[in-house]
Amino acid sequence: MMLRIFLLVMFAQILALGYVVNASDTKLVRLVDSGKNCSGRVEVYRSHQWGTICGRGWDLRDADVVCRELGCGRAISAFTTAMFGRGVGVIWLRDMQCTGDEEELSQCHSHSFWNSKDEHSCSHSDDAGTECSGPLEKPVLSLLSPQSVFYPGEGVRFSCMAPPSPYHITDFYLYRRGGVVSHTFASPQMRTELVVFNMEMPHQGSYSCVYKVQGRVRSPPSNSINITVVELNTPEIWYNVSLDAPPGSVIRGHSFNVTCSTQSLYPGGSFQLRIIRSNGTVRQSVPAFTTSVTFTFPSAQTSHEGYYCCLYRVQLGGRVFTSRESQPLPIILKEPKPLLSAMEVSWLVSAVTFVVAVLVIILVVRGLCKRKGTPMELERGSRTCVENTYIVVPVK
Repeated sequence: MMLRIFLLVMFAQILALGYVVNASDTKLVRLVDSGKNCSGRVEVYRSHQWGTICGRGWDLRDADVVCRELGCGRAISAFTTAMFGRGVGVIWLRDMQCTGDEEELSQCHSHSFWNSKDEHSCSHSDDAGTECSGPLEKPVLSLLSPQSVFYPGEGVRFSCMAPPSPYHITDFYLYRRGGVVSHTFASPQMRTELVVFNMEMPHQGSYSCVYKVQGRVRSPPSNSINITVVELNTPEIWYNVSLDAPPGSVIRGHSFNVTCSTQSLYPGGSFQLRIIRSNGTVRQSVPAFTTSVTFTFPSAQTSHEGYYCCLYRVQLGGRVFTSRESQPLPIILKEPKPLLSAMEVSWLVSAVTFVVAVLVIILVVRGLCKRKGTPMELERGSRTCVENTYIVVPVK
């Protein structure tokens, strides 16, 4: 039994909480029983029910706050004798004392909530009412600057023009993300210039303007204009070469790579590599699909000597934005190392000379020996065989 009671109590609390939440989404002030959106009997929402306001002491300053809170412009009339019919239920407030500058009626000072002791001083025949001018028309925002894309540090000039109005316009405001970024006083031409100086990355976004008429009534926001700030970082540059190459050098005939990198990446951007040589400058460009790109040189030649610099470029809003150049990267061409050093070549030449000399000597000696061991034609015919030995008999 206790469990059932506990569950019923919890269920009732949940329903009450849901009712309060829904009620909090409702406007706390409304105008009723006039057939128009911006005029009628003033009713306020308290303790989950609508009630009226006692009209005694109700004036244009109080009505102005109601019109402002409902977005209905300025108050034309303030009524104190149930001009729009008698309300029913509770009379919630009396003795309203608005200054006319409040944004909401709840910010105004009032005597107290209605209670039974005040019945003799006010009734529903004294219900307060008001007639508002209706919503102000939107102003028109336009750019006086020739473009909508800017470098950091540049200024942006806007024009805010109010439509013809029977009210005295006092101020113009330029808004971005709900915050005021520029303010000027109204001019007789109902048009003013609003400037944002020294644009930075946090300043980009959607801008709109409003105007204010006397009595702190603001117009609805104008059309919006989107502003872009392009901030390009200085690219970094480095190169990759063969391990045999000295620092800052490439070897003739060998391949090498130069890489450019940036933190900023915009659609349509590109990297440009500048090679500054003694006889001029060479440029190479490639699209920047990622934050870095590599330029490849398959065979290093004399024309590749010089200083290498990276740039990042992008075209936005009809303007070309170029980053600062990277630090220059010097590259010097070196000849490939010979297979043998000078000393090794000298030793090799000496060895070859020595071998050739030895061979020549051997050949000469062998030739002499062969010539010495071969008999003359006259001696060849006079040989005799004695015990298997040839004896040369000289011819007389």
